[in-house]
Amino acid sequence: MSKKFKYEASASRYDNMSYRRTGKSGLLLPELSLGLWHNFGEKDDFNNAKNLIKCAFDNGITHFDLANNYGPPYGSAETTFGKILKKDFKKYRDELIISSKAGYDMWPGPYGDFGSKKYLTASLDQSLKRMNLDYVDIFYHHRPDYDTPLEETMGTLDLMVRQGKALYVGISNYQPERAAEAFKILKELGTPCLIHQPRYSMLDRWVEDGLLNLIEKEGVGAIAFSPLAQGMLTDKYLNGFPEDSRAIKDGRYLKTEQINKQLSKIKKLNEIALKREQSLAQMAISWILKDNRITSVLIGASKTAQILDSLKAIDNTTFSKEELTAIETILS
Repeated sequence: MSKKFKYEASASRYDNMSYRRTGKSGLLLPELSLGLWHNFGEKDDFNNAKNLIKCAFDNGITHFDLANNYGPPYGSAETTFGKILKKDFKKYRDELIISSKAGYDMWPGPYGDFGSKKYLTASLDQSLKRMNLDYVDIFYHHRPDYDTPLEETMGTLDLMVRQGKALYVGISNYQPERAAEAFKILKELGTPCLIHQPRYSMLDRWVEDGLLNLIEKEGVGAIAFSPLAQGMLTDKYLNGFPEDSRAIKDGRYLKTEQINKQLSKIKKLNEIALKREQSLAQMAISWILKDNRITSVLIGASKTAQILDSLKAIDNTTFSKEELTAIETILS
């Protein structure tokens, strides 16, 4: 019987990726990170999931971002990732940054949601078991919970670090005022907030109204998710709605009417991208990375070709004044 092929990471994996310091910490993150929100669930192709992870790592993407309820069903993305880690990445664990989150609905009853110490502690324990890990590198509170005292939620993040279950902690989806309170509490506890994970794209710029200034002032990193606005900032919808597109197959997060509303802007942005010799998706990522306050951009992928395409974005993150003015005119 022939011996099964054993994965060996590319020897040149660090040659072309750039890494940015996360706030004022010692941690460097790749300019692109891979999110496992989609395409790693129980019914998704396992070999494809494995190839996505390998393609990312072979090209210098060292950061893999998960959450307790990624799937479907909930937890299955972490289970899939855990199997891939065990089979192919055991010897590379110290080269990986693995993050998980808790804060949204996970299991029935009053202890499977939001931000209590009970929920966050149980959730991280479950995540570690699913991924066969002793610790995660970053553990996030996934969303603010205005009914639980912030001291309890942040105190639990601090506890996770002190227990050795997480190296760093972060928050996601927090508005500036609430984020500032969280940063203050964590700093006083002795476990500074490493990073904030907000939604950010050309079509969704709420972070520019105070959050980016706050993280710069407080020395906190930022990693942007949904940089392509659920696929709107690609060439996928320029000429209609493909049958295999997310808007047609799964209308939970992206609806056809949303695309139609933005289509005029998308087409004009595409023209600028082509003049820059970039795809629209590449330019959308580059546009976020032009800001040094952004540590990394989270991409998703269903095919390795999409990862390779996104990687080209880091080759050109400089915009001329004329380009920036034209983009602002389109987006305003």
